Amino acid sequence: MTICHSKNIMTDFEEISFDEIMEDSFSILAEEINISDIMDVSENKEQKVFPILPVRNLVMFPKVVIPITAGREMSIQLLEEAQRNNEFIGILSQNNSAIENPTQKDLYQTGTLAKIIKIIKLPEGNVTAITKGFQRFKIKTFTATKPYFKAEITKLKDVVSKKTEEYNALLENIKDLAVKIIDLDPNIPNAANFAIKNMSDPEDLLNFICTNANFTSGDKQKLLEEKSLLNRAQKCYELMHDDFRKLELRNQIHQKTNKELDKSQREYFLNQQMRTIQDELGGGPESDVEELLEKAKKINWSEEVEEHFKKVINRLQRQNPNSPDYNVQRNYLDFFTDLPWEKFSKDVFDIQKAEKVLDKAHFGLEDIKKRILEHMAVLKLKNNMKSPILCLVGPPGVGKTSLGKSIADALGRKYVRVSLGGLHDESEIRGHRKTYIGAMAGRILQSIKKSGTSNPVIVLDEIDKIGTGIHGDPSSALLEVLDPEQNHAFYDNFLELGYDLSKVMFIATANSLSTVQRPLLDRMEIIEIAGYTLEEKVEIAKRHLIKKQQEENGLDAKSFKLGNPELKHIVDAHTSESGVRGLEKQIAAVARWIALQTAMEKAYDPKITVEKIDEILGVPRMKSLSEITGVPGVVTGLAWTQVGGDILFIESILSEGKGNLTMTGNLGNVMKESATIALEYIKAKHNELGISSEDIQKNNIHVHVPEGATPKDGPSAGIAMLTSIVSSFKNKKVKEHLAMTGEITLRGKVLPVGGIKEKLLAAARAGIKEIILCEANRKDVEEIKKDYLKNLKVNYVSRMSEVIDLAIEK
Repeated sequence: MTICHSKNIMTDFEEISFDEIMEDSFSILAEEINISDIMDVSENKEQKVFPILPVRNLVMFPKVVIPITAGREMSIQLLEEAQRNNEFIGILSQNNSAIENPTQKDLYQTGTLAKIIKIIKLPEGNVTAITKGFQRFKIKTFTATKPYFKAEITKLKDVVSKKTEEYNALLENIKDLAVKIIDLDPNIPNAANFAIKNMSDPEDLLNFICTNANFTSGDKQKLLEEKSLLNRAQKCYELMHDDFRKLELRNQIHQKTNKELDKSQREYFLNQQMRTIQDELGGGPESDVEELLEKAKKINWSEEVEEHFKKVINRLQRQNPNSPDYNVQRNYLDFFTDLPWEKFSKDVFDIQKAEKVLDKAHFGLEDIKKRILEHMAVLKLKNNMKSPILCLVGPPGVGKTSLGKSIADALGRKYVRVSLGGLHDESEIRGHRKTYIGAMAGRILQSIKKSGTSNPVIVLDEIDKIGTGIHGDPSSALLEVLDPEQNHAFYDNFLELGYDLSKVMFIATANSLSTVQRPLLDRMEIIEIAGYTLEEKVEIAKRHLIKKQQEENGLDAKSFKLGNPELKHIVDAHTSESGVRGLEKQIAAVARWIALQTAMEKAYDPKITVEKIDEILGVPRMKSLSEITGVPGVVTGLAWTQVGGDILFIESILSEGKGNLTMTGNLGNVMKESATIALEYIKAKHNELGISSEDIQKNNIHVHVPEGATPKDGPSAGIAMLTSIVSSFKNKKVKEHLAMTGEITLRGKVLPVGGIKEKLLAAARAGIKEIILCEANRKDVEEIKKDYLKNLKVNYVSRMSEVIDLAIEK
């Protein structure tokens, strides 16, 4: 507890400083002025009703002299009449100092009787009364509220402790601690120290410290209400200890702050000296500005951009080089001048050469090559065209990303790849505002800066893997980037200016379009890339993969040779994919085996046989279809996945029961519905299908799709499920090397499904020779290159009866 500052001693409503008055009150105590002319309480027994003076931020104790300033008229009237009538007044504290017009409820019930020693009139119209406390009292009842409070009271006596030694020792501690507090706090008048040291009466000392200590009004009121002097002293000592610790901590912080300020001033002078040295050597802020202006002279930009640059460079010149904003503006101008404004690479219009470049780098992919050559032809004829925004969709490993590099080479443009997989912050696309620490431009403008031209080929890789986080949706930010009608003035938050992206050729890649926003899809030209056939994979391996692995494993062209039969065996027996990544891994395993034999100087035959491939790569993974489908109830279906087409097996079995249907294999709702529809169709058409109703009623049917760990859903397996159930009831096998896909209705009609190209390629990879499709899917098959289907026979059907006739052996 510090001895309170004089400005805390006030009543009623005005916040007034009273340092001089407080100094005088301490002097009254220090000089021990004789106030014997003031009557004792016992001498005024006739006074039954006492004027009550409400005060705030002040609690008065007995035997303490203290100034009280009154600001409102009723309080001034009370003080003047009490002095004139030589009356005692009751001083009560408000329980809420913010209330300007207190009522009886706003006053504590315990206060101190006081006598007015002197009244001083202040220039502002307020009145200050020097008062001395005499005795504690408690309100019995209020008798009047106008013109001021009056009340009948009950006088309270303090209980003197019988533990005299403990009480006196405690007061000595309080006195010593009060002196320490006064020494620590420079705001306390010096007279307070002198007054405390010269007080001989213990009760006077205790009440003086309780009145003037920097406790809260609530704490002081609790001390006043404490009738035991020993308990009052103990609580006062505890509060003083808390305040003393706070003062010590405040002084420590103050000293530390002074040291840090001295350090900052020292750094400032050192920086000024460094700046002077840099100026002498030709460095410093002036050289920064000169360097930026030199870079700006070489840039050809519009009037709007040039005006913006001048405004920012002028702002940089006015800033202190030591301020954080200086570095922010400097970094911004560095990026601003590094952007290739109005700088374009020259397109190559040699279409024959571009076709050779594309054919050399990629085998197959005829549709995308045709689209790029068309774009080049239009660009050559018109010499001005907004670049298309292409989206290559296909399974992994078919060359979508590397195709972007080949397109850039064919056009003679710079190539930049931007990976969007896992991106979940909109600022990665639009950039951060300069006000943030570590702000930078978005990935689009950073890629353009990296390329050095305003018309590069930018591959937006894995656009379907963009996520949504708490910092916005990057997919929505891409809507402006990939819109030819908007991206001529793309706004980046860091650049704070529109940048022309209309000459940039964007190529997006995706494995699936299901997770891409529909508005984003509308802005792009979708080009689907199907998986490779067996022949294409062999050709890609011969042209690219074998040479690449020979180089990566330190082998020459004569180290090992893989012929067509060996490559076909690797594709058939050791891979199952739409692309060629798995094939490359298997060729890499063979190359590493060769490298090991060469390093250990072991003899081996460079002509790798099929048997040696199985020895190196392990047991073939693929089982013969006849081993799986050679029993009744098993049908081969075709499915589409995000990694391309695939085959799946659907099996059913009968057991004695009551005609219940059970489905397993981690099936989705749509596949379960297909199985239910198939069984209901069989029940309705059992006579046409050659199945007795008794067999249906006395047997339970269990339909299972293996690989239960993989979720499966979709309508494509409808006809396969129905064929499987019919095969089980008739106990006849389904034809070997036959696969089917299609949706069914309750009336037995076959409906078309999607992903036909991927499904047929998957069937060809798996050794399927015959396919059953819906008649409505004929147009999808006709769009597929004939070479892909040369070993496949496609049967088109419209009703389930046709499927049963084609699928089940006679």
